[in-house]
Amino acid sequence: MSQKQLKEAFISNLNGTSLLEISFGLTLAPLCLLCRGLLLILYYLHYRKPLNSRKYSLLLDFLVLVSPLVFSCTVLSPIMCFMPAILVAFCAGIFSKIYSQRKHQTRVPFRQIVKDFQETYLDPEYIPAITAFRVYVNVLTSISILAVDFPQYPRRFAKAETYGTGVMDFGVGAFIFGNALVCPEVRQKSCVTQSKFSSLARQLFSVWPLILLGVGRLLSVKSIEYHEHTSEYGVHWNFFFTLAFVRLAASLLLAIFPNNISWIIAINLAALYQLTLNTTSLKMFILHGGDGRGTRAGFLNANREGLLSLFGYLAIYLASVQVGLCLLKCRNSVRGWIQAVCLSLLTVLTLFLILHFSQAHADPVSRRMANLSYCMWVVAHSLMFLVCFVVTDLALVFTKLLVKGSSVPCCWNILKPPSTSGKHGMETVPVGRAGTLSHVCLISAINKNQLLFFLLANVMTGTVNILIDTIHSRAAFTLCILHLYMFVNCLVMYILHAKNIVLKFW
Repeated sequence: MSQKQLKEAFISNLNGTSLLEISFGLTLAPLCLLCRGLLLILYYLHYRKPLNSRKYSLLLDFLVLVSPLVFSCTVLSPIMCFMPAILVAFCAGIFSKIYSQRKHQTRVPFRQIVKDFQETYLDPEYIPAITAFRVYVNVLTSISILAVDFPQYPRRFAKAETYGTGVMDFGVGAFIFGNALVCPEVRQKSCVTQSKFSSLARQLFSVWPLILLGVGRLLSVKSIEYHEHTSEYGVHWNFFFTLAFVRLAASLLLAIFPNNISWIIAINLAALYQLTLNTTSLKMFILHGGDGRGTRAGFLNANREGLLSLFGYLAIYLASVQVGLCLLKCRNSVRGWIQAVCLSLLTVLTLFLILHFSQAHADPVSRRMANLSYCMWVVAHSLMFLVCFVVTDLALVFTKLLVKGSSVPCCWNILKPPSTSGKHGMETVPVGRAGTLSHVCLISAINKNQLLFFLLANVMTGTVNILIDTIHSRAAFTLCILHLYMFVNCLVMYILHAKNIVLKFW
């Protein structure tokens, strides 16, 4: 077998992992974010000044926010289920140290602290959990697209061939979910100065970079005979095309129907698509082609997975629009967000129950078809992932209340209650908008140039695969390559952010 055939076989015919392991794995990123925040608060408590060094801030962010994820999907993957407990214990130790040092300065009862926390007002215009969710989906995707070509990356984490729940199967759907959270239909829902169809025209223009990137990827992959998994999207299709067409289709539907019923459209679309799969020959066509032998003659036949899975991804996008609309409702108090977390967890539980029923009576999860079970799974786990970030932010707000004057990048801004001021008075500087801390946050840096980050990761992944025999690499070498790859990618974003450069011109 040629090197190209070996690499294609290495990422083919896989079956995924369990929902429980993915659930445990998704808690790692929020816990890393919590750990970073607690360390910064502890630093402020000890030195009475924030960590303003760009060099040390980047190093801390990379070592705490990125490096543990690289280890968890490679050499530490056998103990993946124990890692959240280890991080929780570490965070609890840091919090205990903060609380014990703080007790020497004030003797406010803990019950009073909890009461003050529940009545704390938060900046309603900035929801850091959404930023963290989108950035971490990008980071985890970037790690996985290169790590999957190394033997240290467990095969159960890679994309399943037909049925199954791999970590990378979730990543594709979560990318769609995260994009919808900040789509114009969510961010400009109250705008009345322009019609929906003028907004649709803007959307038509705004997707051209995705189509251009899709064409560029197609031409580069075919020209250098780069290894590819044909059953993912087909012969000519790729994820950039999926992102573009899902965004266009969603904008068209939401120009016709009200935004606040997007969840109804999502349910009907996913259910109708699943019904068609089960009652017609569509499923056989997707899995085995028009002739039943898997041939790829003709454009539709050649790209059947990428084209027909658009229905499922569109349902995920529309469901995420509803989530975004719910999150952006005016919840300016901690108490309101605690209620939102409880409601979201109840929704997650309901979705998992529907998923169980769907897998038993309709079809198992299939990313290849983007069927009903896949849509339910992606929305349920994405919502759970998002809730974890909200809980992390609330925990950091509580800790900041213990240490007056402390601040954490990409965390909620605490406001003075309306009763004490005619306008909301800031106690902390909003990160990423007008604050002095905006230049020392890796999350903000990646968030400013997310598409560039993803594109750079793709280019560097291709370069590494061309230069290195990845499938025969040893563990130490693999870890060095993955860390260097992620550090260079993060460093580029960090430098652009420090110079306030946003490479978006559409």
